[in-house]
Amino acid sequence: MSPRSKPGKSRRVPAFPSVSPPPSRQVKRRMREDVEYSPVGEGLGMRDYWLYAWMRRAAVIAAHMTGLSLTLIISVLSRPGTSLFSWHPMCMSIAYCLCMTEGILLFSPEGSPFCIKSRKGKVRLHWFCQALVLVTATTGLSFMVASKNVSERPHMVSWHSMLGVCTLCVTALQAAFGVCLIFPKLLPVSSSSSLPPRLKLYHATCGLLVYLLATLTVVLAMFSDWFQATVKGVAWWAFLLLPLYPALVVMNQVTNAYLPRKKITS
Repeated sequence: MSPRSKPGKSRRVPAFPSVSPPPSRQVKRRMREDVEYSPVGEGLGMRDYWLYAWMRRAAVIAAHMTGLSLTLIISVLSRPGTSLFSWHPMCMSIAYCLCMTEGILLFSPEGSPFCIKSRKGKVRLHWFCQALVLVTATTGLSFMVASKNVSERPHMVSWHSMLGVCTLCVTALQAAFGVCLIFPKLLPVSSSSSLPPRLKLYHATCGLLVYLLATLTVVLAMFSDWFQATVKGVAWWAFLLLPLYPALVVMNQVTNAYLPRKKITS
């Protein structure tokens, strides 16, 4: 016994936090299986994911077919070449029902008809599709203005025409935003590490709003005198619902890609 220690009392040993050994490979694997991430933030885990994945893939394929079919049918119904106005529906359907839809679905994780694996290649093809949107939409608007001038009819007298001009303007602004995203040095702000991710989020959100606005413009076109005189009955109701399906698929794709995912514990 040391001379400083008092009899009957033991020295208090300082408590140190216990350090647990690192988990083994089996424990890590079990932890990864217990915590799974769902693409939509809730629902099925990875064990039952195969059926859900195939259903999503079928939905995306149906969206591709819907956009292509709607473009082909409108192009046939408009009979391009018979008048100046006949080029307007064809150009607009190619721009928004085909090119814009394919340019967005190009980034779908469920697959795309374009055999491109790299992100850089998809971005280039997306830029090309959106450039085609601007060119064909401007061409369609020019034919419409020329047809109105020849027939001496007033411009901007319907909701479809006013919303169509607004859609074309915001499409041009969104394209300029995309150019700034590809070339961030064009922005008049100092570059930072958090700027590109925020720009991608803003670009995707604005692109979704532009696509929904274009879908509304296409739906309003179904109420025009030309379309109601061309398509009647049950077929008209089918055409009214067709543009809504690709819009739902695109909205689901963008929200799943950029909204935070919720953790699922089993």
